[in-house]
Amino acid sequence: MQDALGDAEEHLRTALDDAVRNEPGLAEADALASILEEYGSPEEVAKSYLEFEKRIPPVFAPRTRAQNGRSPIQRFVGVLGDPRAYAALFFMLISMVTGIVYFTLATTGVSLSLGFMVLIIGLPFFGLFVFSIQGLALVEGRMIEALLGVRMPRRPATPPKGKGIWGKFVARLTDRRTWTTLFYLILKLPIGILSFTIFITLMAYAIQLILHPVLHYGFGQPFFVINNLEFFIPYWLSPVIILAGFLDLIVILHLAKIAGRGAGALAKAMLVQG
Repeated sequence: MQDALGDAEEHLRTALDDAVRNEPGLAEADALASILEEYGSPEEVAKSYLEFEKRIPPVFAPRTRAQNGRSPIQRFVGVLGDPRAYAALFFMLISMVTGIVYFTLATTGVSLSLGFMVLIIGLPFFGLFVFSIQGLALVEGRMIEALLGVRMPRRPATPPKGKGIWGKFVARLTDRRTWTTLFYLILKLPIGILSFTIFITLMAYAIQLILHPVLHYGFGQPFFVINNLEFFIPYWLSPVIILAGFLDLIVILHLAKIAGRGAGALAKAMLVQG
């Protein structure tokens, strides 16, 4: 909806400027009526957007039809060949890096804005910071759509026209999404640290189980150590250990998909204009 409104406004303003320029005597109301009739009704435009979204969904968007006809075991194991699961896992792992960047920019912007308020540059700096929040939200949305398959706006929200810089600034300050976006940027750090810690720990454990024969027989590494006592697994148990590692990996990928859906829902609720 946000993209459709932005596209419509841009098209109508461009077409109106061209019509007035080509026919100087044409009334703006008559030109606008003709443009609206050619562009289509809101229902027609919405229908065309929905059809386009069905033809070209996000790369990793969920596809429920692919699950039909598959047994629960096939769906459980099939996650190993699901690129959406690996994309979600990658998003969980990089969340700490993006969280640090967003948190640093957000807290630095707020701190400097408060510090500069006593100076003449305080208000312009704060205005620039408020407008930059939208850019960060757009960047985060593109990553979410690319890696999680959750449809996010592909263009920034259209600023109000005819109100000047001050009017646009006030509109941003009174927009709920400005403050929810700022809170999201700050919240991203603890969420990113938590997701990175959980998934990197689980992945390390799964890889250790899968590579156990190599680590054990190639490098003499024990299976685990308690009070300086090294415990080794018998040779005949190696296949069981490897199987346990793959089962662990399967569970991790399923958890990554679930966490990815949650992250996408949170971002949509806090970053998308309601």
